[in-house]
Amino acid sequence: MWAHSPSKVTGRWHPLADHLRSTAGLAREFAAVFGAGDLAAALGLVHDAGKAACAWQAKLVKVSATGDRVNINHKNLGALLVRDRALAAAIAVLGHHGGLECPQDLLGLSFGPDDEQTLERFFEVVPEARGLTDGPPLLPEAWSESVLLGEMGIRLVFSALVDADHLDTGAHAEGLSRPRVTQPADMTELVRRFEFNRAVLLADRPERSDVDRVRAALYADVVRRAAGEPGVYRLPAPTGSGKTMTAAGFALHHAARHGKPRVIVAVPFTTITEQNAGVYRRLLGADVVLEHHSNAELDDRRLRLAAENWDAPFVVTTTVQLFDSLFGRKPARSRKLHRLANAVVVLDEVQALPVPLLVPILDALRVLSQHFGTTVLLASATQPSFEHLAVWKSLDIRSLVDDPVQLFTRLKRVRYEWQLAPKPTTDDIAAQICGERQALAIVNTVAHARGLYRLVADRRPDAEVVHLSTRMCPRHREVTLRRVRKLLDDKEPVLVVATQLVEAGVDLDFPVVFRALAPAESLQQAAGRANREGRLPGGGRVVVFDAVDAPVPTFYRIGVDKTRALFGEGRDPDDPVLLEEYYRRLYTGLNVDEARRGSVIQDNRAELDFRAVADGPRIAGAGSARDRLLAFRMIDEDPVTLIVTTWDEPGRATELLRELRTGERPAGAVLRELRGYMVPVPRAVASAAQVRALCRPVVEGHDELWEWCGDYDPHVGLDEGEIAKETVW
Repeated sequence: MWAHSPSKVTGRWHPLADHLRSTAGLAREFAAVFGAGDLAAALGLVHDAGKAACAWQAKLVKVSATGDRVNINHKNLGALLVRDRALAAAIAVLGHHGGLECPQDLLGLSFGPDDEQTLERFFEVVPEARGLTDGPPLLPEAWSESVLLGEMGIRLVFSALVDADHLDTGAHAEGLSRPRVTQPADMTELVRRFEFNRAVLLADRPERSDVDRVRAALYADVVRRAAGEPGVYRLPAPTGSGKTMTAAGFALHHAARHGKPRVIVAVPFTTITEQNAGVYRRLLGADVVLEHHSNAELDDRRLRLAAENWDAPFVVTTTVQLFDSLFGRKPARSRKLHRLANAVVVLDEVQALPVPLLVPILDALRVLSQHFGTTVLLASATQPSFEHLAVWKSLDIRSLVDDPVQLFTRLKRVRYEWQLAPKPTTDDIAAQICGERQALAIVNTVAHARGLYRLVADRRPDAEVVHLSTRMCPRHREVTLRRVRKLLDDKEPVLVVATQLVEAGVDLDFPVVFRALAPAESLQQAAGRANREGRLPGGGRVVVFDAVDAPVPTFYRIGVDKTRALFGEGRDPDDPVLLEEYYRRLYTGLNVDEARRGSVIQDNRAELDFRAVADGPRIAGAGSARDRLLAFRMIDEDPVTLIVTTWDEPGRATELLRELRTGERPAGAVLRELRGYMVPVPRAVASAAQVRALCRPVVEGHDELWEWCGDYDPHVGLDEGEIAKETVW
């Protein structure tokens, strides 16, 4: 009996018994980390039990040469076998291809007329599976303490199952003797490597400044505290304090001290992912650091192995990727989740987490920390007051900085100027920018950035005028940022107009920053791009403006209202005390604890309705459409990924697309390289007729990944015009 068609590499069929035992063994190994090894192994051993059916085997032989689907249900039998012992977790078997649904699906299962014969055939090749039908429940006893704890446990064991299944299937397809699983890294050795390379990196810097001395003291103090017990930590480090390196140092030392095999750093923007991953590769080595920020994860049968499973000791990803996976239900997104158990998770620029989703996010982090051995580090110059929310009121959050106010005072490097009344025009702001030799302007939408860029570029032909937004593919942004940094270092004229993708964590240092009015946390983050090294005698300037012809976008208005009430002349967003009051008012004003979206998601989690969490609840009962506005989605615009083939290295992206379409190379490797050419755009934009006409699908039948066949502007990237004037990214 076979599990899969012959490998194109070896020509050998994949025996069903071999696949089930290998999947069970890997799943046990993955889930043992969080005490669910027996449960995961049982699910792995029976997940393809239905493939023992004569009809299934005959159809596999028939379609083996064509690559078509067998299209005969093979999941129900395995779920039935373990339903009484795996309980609700048996839905992992039902969902190992299509995704998690809800436990009610198990109630309607019953044995069919041919199942007795199929069971005997199955037990004949996997006799040890007979012992799974009787015995005590396989769910860890602790999961019964809380329904939300059990919900997280099911997510993680589902992850262990689908990752094991995909790894073994992939090994067969590639002709490998065993699944490709990275051996646990020696974290003590990684700490040694990190510290050595950090010392080398710092030694290459020019003369030490007062800021450098503050950074060194902060790093030493924070790393000393890495010996503390696993839990939730806070690093309230001002911009320019070396937070990126300090957070990584804490995470690595903590992992080595407590036997944690993995550090996962999540940041809000892909630009920071690219930048930070580059720094970490220098410090740890390219073989250690995995960079993962693409939204293009396909569940197509042929391409599902392309999904990333974070099998690396140091992962750099985005908060979108992290939390959309944590609350997702499809195998492609879920297979990485078991890596969160017993890991150190660093949430950088944590102020950027979406407020409507804070309650489920914070609750999930609490459960992971208290029950699955995960240490969480909240790192940001703008620390939200999460402890004021009910979901974290009883949580012990340990600060890695004893006196944040003193630290912020020592590292104060800018002065704020406010242009709110009377309101200037965008043309006025362009004129002011053109009066500077080096300046950065950050605005709230893609369209405003393009318009302001063109105004400045027209007026200053003698200076290098640069645009930055996520409409530029990552390789384009990377080259542009390198160019900007060189111009800054060489004291050459350079004027940059960008969206907020540069305001958090991107290593740029300008004498003056112009920031369109936005919530306080955005203003404070933008200020971190001014006088970053603290070398300007009078400090850097931060000009906050409210342009009359570029009104505040809808998604910012409540935060802006609270900002207007608290900040202004003499009341800077850099003040930690004022920021705490700002967050208290913001959360109260938004009623975050009782907000409908977060509450509905929590209710659906408690019902173990994974489909409703990820896709939204039914609008009007069974069979009706789902309310996507009440689903867990980090980006409400619902992104579509466009692949640009006309920027840089002519033909390379086209060749990669050909390899992806033909299956010439493993899809995962091809997609990793293609990430440098990917541009995410909101689905509403991608669906517009004039945009859709310039796209063609990468894989027929999938609308998440498209090839962009239109023009690609060498300055602003993919320009879809007025369609997206309200989009922020």
